[in-house]
Amino acid sequence: MKLQGSCHCGAVRFTVDCPHPYPFNLCYCSICRKTAGGGGFAINLGGRFDSLTVEGRDHLSVYQAKLTEEASGKVSRSPAKRHFCRHCGSALWLWDPRWPELVHPHASAIDTELPIPPQHSHLMVGSKANWVAVHAQPGDKVFGEYPDESLAQWHQRLALEDPPEDSEAP
Repeated sequence: MKLQGSCHCGAVRFTVDCPHPYPFNLCYCSICRKTAGGGGFAINLGGRFDSLTVEGRDHLSVYQAKLTEEASGKVSRSPAKRHFCRHCGSALWLWDPRWPELVHPHASAIDTELPIPPQHSHLMVGSKANWVAVHAQPGDKVFGEYPDESLAQWHQRLALEDPPEDSEAP
């Protein structure tokens, strides 16, 4: 599914082919919570990096989170690059060199109508803020850390194919 996205102020616009367009993975980690805001979680989609086109690239800023190892207290920089509009602060997408063929646009930055997921995965709930309630519905999965399946595996398990370009979201 070809997705169109933009920042709030319109300085950055992008398109990306997204074989996994259902916004089902709700991440409650402190990085997502603090950089993307929302209900205490962020939702990333699975796109093909080689299809990403960007207008207004000069308006982008990149953030690489600081990670602290729990056991040793050692601080390092995440290789993942979170892209934002440097004017309005909108979180746009994440790209990680460990998986260079993928890009993860934030569902909140997508202007295209997205298909409605039949269930959700709530991940990193062990890191959620105490004020955040996890609203898991019947059939949802909840994980203290990372889920036991990838974006692609979730779509395959539920037999969700790429919706046609001209169709309404289910």
